[in-house]
Amino acid sequence: MRRRTFTASVGAAAAAAAVAAGTLPAWAREEGGRGGDAYVWRNAAVNGGGFVPGIVFNETEPGLIYARTDIGGCYRWQEDSRTWTPLLDWVGRDKWGWSGVVSMATDPVEPDRVYAAVGTYTIDWDPNNGAVLYSDDRGDTWGAAELPFKQGGNMPGRGMGERLAVNPADNAQVYLGTPSGNGLWRSVDHGRTWAKVESFPNPGNFVVDPSNPTLADNQGVIWIDFDQIGGKIYVGVADPADPLYVSEDGGATWQAVPGAAEALGSADGNRTIPKQSAVDNTNGYLYVITSYDPGPYNGAPASGDGGRIMRLATQTGEWTDITPAYNPRGVIPGFGGITVDRQNPGTLMASTCNNWWPDEILYRSTDSGATWSLSWDYAEGQDRHDRFAMDSSGSPWLSWNGEDQLPQYAVKHGWMIEALAIDPHDSDRIMWGTGATIWGTESLTQWDAQGDLISEDEAGQRVPLPVEQFTVGVRAEGIEETASLDLAALGGTLVSAVGDVGGFVHTDLDRAVPMIDTGWSTGTSVDFAQANPDIVVGTGNVHGNEKGHVGVSTDRGKTWKNAAPVEGVPGDGHGGTVAVTADGSRILWTPGDSEVTPVYSADLGETWTPVQGLPAGAKIRSDRVRASVLYAFSGGVFYRSTDGGATFADTGATGLPTGAVEDFRAVPGHKSHVWLAGRGDEKEGIGGGVWRSKDGGATWKRIAVFETAESVGFGKAARRSGYPAVYTSAEIGGKAGIYRSTDGGSHWSRVNDDDHQWAWSGSAITGDPEIYGRVYLTTNGRGIVYGDIAD
Repeated sequence: MRRRTFTASVGAAAAAAAVAAGTLPAWAREEGGRGGDAYVWRNAAVNGGGFVPGIVFNETEPGLIYARTDIGGCYRWQEDSRTWTPLLDWVGRDKWGWSGVVSMATDPVEPDRVYAAVGTYTIDWDPNNGAVLYSDDRGDTWGAAELPFKQGGNMPGRGMGERLAVNPADNAQVYLGTPSGNGLWRSVDHGRTWAKVESFPNPGNFVVDPSNPTLADNQGVIWIDFDQIGGKIYVGVADPADPLYVSEDGGATWQAVPGAAEALGSADGNRTIPKQSAVDNTNGYLYVITSYDPGPYNGAPASGDGGRIMRLATQTGEWTDITPAYNPRGVIPGFGGITVDRQNPGTLMASTCNNWWPDEILYRSTDSGATWSLSWDYAEGQDRHDRFAMDSSGSPWLSWNGEDQLPQYAVKHGWMIEALAIDPHDSDRIMWGTGATIWGTESLTQWDAQGDLISEDEAGQRVPLPVEQFTVGVRAEGIEETASLDLAALGGTLVSAVGDVGGFVHTDLDRAVPMIDTGWSTGTSVDFAQANPDIVVGTGNVHGNEKGHVGVSTDRGKTWKNAAPVEGVPGDGHGGTVAVTADGSRILWTPGDSEVTPVYSADLGETWTPVQGLPAGAKIRSDRVRASVLYAFSGGVFYRSTDGGATFADTGATGLPTGAVEDFRAVPGHKSHVWLAGRGDEKEGIGGGVWRSKDGGATWKRIAVFETAESVGFGKAARRSGYPAVYTSAEIGGKAGIYRSTDGGSHWSRVNDDDHQWAWSGSAITGDPEIYGRVYLTTNGRGIVYGDIAD
């Protein structure tokens, strides 16, 4: 078992003890006489889908590579399969913030050792402090050293660093740079215990925007690097006036590096901070990239360049500005990543950070920064020419349903490129992380054989030179870091609403095709017509409201059209929830975060009519048998419609919580059967959990075993004439888990285990209508997870 540190739960003593041991009491485990089933867990493949701010190669062992994500844990590369293995799926809901990984360090002396600094927010969104996780077996098992402060794996600046570093001269020493004015910390026992380095003088002071809570945090101590020639330790600090420190006595004392403020603290009049570093221990150089913003979202500043590349000669203290002199589109917005080829130390690469249009730029130098070549360039005008071709076949959705609009390609080099790493054992391999995936190639040195992309003819015209392109492809197989928000299992087809990337239609769970073509920035809700599953609907946040928020498919999700916009609903955001009647004749939409009351359409979204009898924000679900019946919930009141959603009336139900109801769903094949899941309402003295109704929401029975619940859903019954399997993400005895009942809720078993918790998971859940035991669930950063009963 993995070593963990969890907060003790309080509940019924026997249940709490049993759950803490990874089991359930007999009354919750038997499921009508059937024992609990062992499960196998997988991801419905998306391959990426979120920000990868760090890629770390071990300097000693070839093929040992780690990647970290901002909300989805961290991963280890499998060289034989060219896939990534998740390492933090054991993180539970009580420590959900540990799924945000601030930094990683892999030990160059003992490669089995690896470290991860975790914690998602430095603000109160995350109730827990951060930790440093340590592993002696490459992340298969972990211990945890909890810290007395928070860390920000999903905060601004999360692509800077790495903030964790193992001292190659004494690998028991591990350093940690921290945010929020907490300074520099150090462990001398392989990460087991930590103490502040009291002699380190500067905790940083750089704040992006003091008026904005998420931007007001001091970025702090950013990175640690080691000069192995001189035995020096360098530390980068978010302080434009004092950005770099060095220790020449093993970390006992620290001094500001002369000339660092002038070299690193400004660019074209914009204050800058040292975002990342790279050491060339052969030639004796420390390279530092700077940016006027910690990232990852910044573009160019209002005027001038936003960053530099500086080179420090570690033996002489001489600073040299080696910033590339040219960006085809204008000013340099700032730099995101830097990496040195350890096989050819004079070779280094750097990336711009959010050169938003038409594309990011990778720079490469083979002479220690004296000259640079670019990944793409213009000939005359905007006649673009590239060194490499982008192969997105591993994640075809990376075109975002778009087409090339030159000079911008549908499939881009990326954006938010702050993870940039040349393999220290193979000059031909590079990987870089973006806001959506990891790109990579094993043909990198072909770049140098190409020569220049552009030349000038005798008339001074910029003309392209012939270049034999190499290929860059997706290297994110196995990384699943989307925040999935809703699911609909049609039988052979899984439709999803997904944060930041809209949503997908999986007919093959190993391939995300197609991406829902609606223009959503974030999908928020999906549904299908139970009696006519060719009709699928969804809604999501959009930028502008010209096409409307609701998407409609009449061919089981193969193609989509946008419904008409609704008057009075703002264009940005407001995806809300959507439902479709059992026969597909009407669509009902509740705009999110809007004062507009729900609306319905009787013509597949061509026109909309206000619903009568419901308040704004009411969540609506359809009865899965009777097309005329729909249900709604808001503020403790349960409503029912018997005229296809045109009007709703209060059912008179009592005893339901007024707030914190997360989900309710109607049961396939059983008219008037409705289940509801919620966290309860402390003010009203109503506990959370799961409720069920067999009379269309007029009366309800609470399932007493559950203390709180996030979601409820249904799948194929265990027996031909049995009740559909019921699934919920809920808590028993203070233990969050995924639970199943096969007898209508009389008995329950936990189907996941402590190695498969995925931090905060199951905000939406559904079984499969054709495969007994299969359950799909959403996660907040580990994509779409599904489980099958093990043979």
